[in-house]
Amino acid sequence: MAAKIKFGISQKLSLMLLLVTLVPLTVIWFFSYQNITKLTTAKVVGQLTGVNQNLVTFVDSWIDMNQRMLQQNASLEAMQSMEREQQIEILETIPRYYDWAYLAFTTDTEGNNVGRSDGKSLKYYGDRVYFKQVAEGKQFGHQLLIGKTSGKPAMVLSTGIVDGTGSFVGVLAQAMTLTELSGKIVTKRIGNTGFSFLLDDQGQVVTHPDEAMTQARTDLSDHPMLVAFKDGKTTAVFENANGEKIVAVAQNTAQGLTVISRQNYDEAYYFIKAENNKAIIILVVTLIAILLSALLVSKWLTLPIRNLTEIADKYSQGQLDLKISGLDRNDEIGLLSQAIERMGTSIRLAMNRLKKK
Repeated sequence: MAAKIKFGISQKLSLMLLLVTLVPLTVIWFFSYQNITKLTTAKVVGQLTGVNQNLVTFVDSWIDMNQRMLQQNASLEAMQSMEREQQIEILETIPRYYDWAYLAFTTDTEGNNVGRSDGKSLKYYGDRVYFKQVAEGKQFGHQLLIGKTSGKPAMVLSTGIVDGTGSFVGVLAQAMTLTELSGKIVTKRIGNTGFSFLLDDQGQVVTHPDEAMTQARTDLSDHPMLVAFKDGKTTAVFENANGEKIVAVAQNTAQGLTVISRQNYDEAYYFIKAENNKAIIILVVTLIAILLSALLVSKWLTLPIRNLTEIADKYSQGQLDLKISGLDRNDEIGLLSQAIERMGTSIRLAMNRLKKK
């Protein structure tokens, strides 16, 4: 009886085919995945950065437009006179032509209210950041706050009033709702999950798609993207409180505000996932095809060898009248069949000679 083969030609052939195919395929898949990841990352970051840059440009342009308006009005003789009656005529025109401005007012060099557009009682503004910035010599001041007049998140812009002799005589300021600014930012969607928001220089929300966060001026100073941005990184990947993976970018405006645009990682990198799934499917299908081919080829090769092995084993037991197949094959198995047939013939002749003696 022939010995049982534990690791024969069939298994060796299958293993060889798997190794020969699997190694190149794995190497190709790895480098393709790396290349696709780099290209997709560049595309994702480029898209988010493009959106962010457009919003930064809009914020800068919007604030610049209002600053120019203030500067132009501050240069008027009536404004430089620091006479309330003369200033009020100018102050009342600002909210009339700029819908987002709900209050325009002036102060003296100490912060005492001189004139205002809404006709309400005069107030003291000397403790406000935007006043102090101009009083200390800056061309423009700004502050984000909850407006006492509107009760809503607002931005106050200010500039100095300088008379004909070049002396600082007061401050002109306007308080503005952020409706227009917010509308441009919060309506900008990136795919299905991406959006942008604006933070002040303290990390508090200026405008956000979540209205409650805007109204409360939520402190996001510990936001992962803002923390990374302060460390010099303009792009970051992190997990939010819900465990979702997020990719985000950040940029500063000219006034030190921070615009952040973010998108869920799975959506942003969907192309990589889809291509990787395709590659895995192709790899699995290829492996299955290789295994089936190896089984068929090994069966085609090993079956005749197994038959010849059994014949040789039976020859050793004295069974010499066996029919051998494969004699007409033009390959090594055909040659082996012919050799075993000759061996059988030789054994029969030798046996017959022994019997005659």
